[in-house]
Amino acid sequence: MKLRQEGRRGAVATIVNVRGSIPSFETAKMLVRDDGSIAGTIGGGCVEAEVWQAAREVMESEKPRSLTFNLNQDPKYDTGLVCGGTLDIFIEPVLPPALLYIFGAGHVSVNLYKVARGAGFEVTVVDDRETYASRERFPEAKEVIAKDFEHAMSGLSPNQSSYIVIVTRGHRDDMRVLRWAVQTEARYIGMIGSKRKTITIFRELTKEGISAELFERVHAPVGLDIGAITPEEIAVAITAELIAVRRRAERVLPHMSWFKSRSIESNSAEHSVEAHKED
Repeated sequence: MKLRQEGRRGAVATIVNVRGSIPSFETAKMLVRDDGSIAGTIGGGCVEAEVWQAAREVMESEKPRSLTFNLNQDPKYDTGLVCGGTLDIFIEPVLPPALLYIFGAGHVSVNLYKVARGAGFEVTVVDDRETYASRERFPEAKEVIAKDFEHAMSGLSPNQSSYIVIVTRGHRDDMRVLRWAVQTEARYIGMIGSKRKTITIFRELTKEGISAELFERVHAPVGLDIGAITPEEIAVAITAELIAVRRRAERVLPHMSWFKSRSIESNSAEHSVEAHKED
């Protein structure tokens, strides 16, 4: 679909079941684009207006939903036509591709590329070493960039459907990429490394004047805590976290990120202060 290829969002509403007479037909479709414009129709009137609003909500939540309209029971659906049926409408989101940028092309990156591609992510790999960032190592990647990180980053524009994972070979390169990443629109930013390294880099970047709020999307150490040790296992742990963010998982998950634990501790402290004030 053209909308998806352009990196835009939308939602498709389809009449999936009809009982009685309605001002349309089963399988009729309507596309609602992210700018509010529509293509197609499911019958017009109040039904279409409500579906349009629901489609906007589906785009935001990225989760499908079903609606049922009883044209016989509710006067607001009176179209002036002889219609008194019931129709079920299924609305599904149209989302742009999930783009994963992997910075670093070592062992973890190779395995992450494989697992993430299998989970539906389009992968771009960036490394400053041509022997590592090659089509031989990443044959089905969307793009393989063998350039200095600064040069490569200047040509990239991650959007809200983008995910960034930083797994370079050194502390300084990780910090360079993270400095850039937190100032993009990327939906997810993950960085490999220990808690100690994470705190050190965070403190150095905030000393430079980068707002601490920009790190709220950062997952570092990266991945879910599943006891991963090998590059293959680490790739699975990272991809699981990517999926959780992509699918907006609502349950509590074992994130390893220091930033997440820091946020929880901060919120707990604020609640304790408020409770103390009330006492």
